[in-house]
Amino acid sequence: MELAIVLMMLLIIVAVGAMKLHEPGLTFPFRKKGNLFTPVERTFLGLIEEAVGNEFRILCRVRMSDILTIHQNADKKTIKNAASRAGSKHLDFVLCSKKDMSPIIAIDLVHNSGKEGYKSQRDFYVSGALDAAHIPHLRIKVRSGYKAQDIRECIQAKLPTPKLKQLNAPTPQSGKLATAFARQTKPTRPIQTNKTVPSRPVAAA
Repeated sequence: MELAIVLMMLLIIVAVGAMKLHEPGLTFPFRKKGNLFTPVERTFLGLIEEAVGNEFRILCRVRMSDILTIHQNADKKTIKNAASRAGSKHLDFVLCSKKDMSPIIAIDLVHNSGKEGYKSQRDFYVSGALDAAHIPHLRIKVRSGYKAQDIRECIQAKLPTPKLKQLNAPTPQSGKLATAFARQTKPTRPIQTNKTVPSRPVAAA
């Protein structure tokens, strides 16, 4: 008798679980995002493409673990910790070689607006890891009025010497990208400031 009760309870549990799995929207509660990037990110991507798009492939929101590998001669604890931390860090943009897709330079946008800002404080683990892998890390403060030439010069200043010759002057555009960048008013990540400032990009500390 007790066995029959136990079996019945198990059947009820299995049946309830099966019903929950077939409830629409419960197993996969997703919908398509309206935009993959914030307005500021989209416009800044356009500026980078105009500035150096002919020389590099541009990847967005890249995990640090996607461009770094760990020395296998390290001890297991160090390897595990490094893999975990690198997997949790994201870079806003990574410029890669068009020839072999090797990472050339990492770019992060920086702003100081809001309570905590966005990447306003340098992450020394990110900087240290990229430095150890010989990948330059460029941090650019978000400001209005940037032009493709400004972005190009900022990137060029960080590139290793052998890569400097790869950069040619960007093709002149109608100026719509810079205008669009200045008009962003409500980005969610990173936030655009509304102060009137010089157009020259500023590399954050």
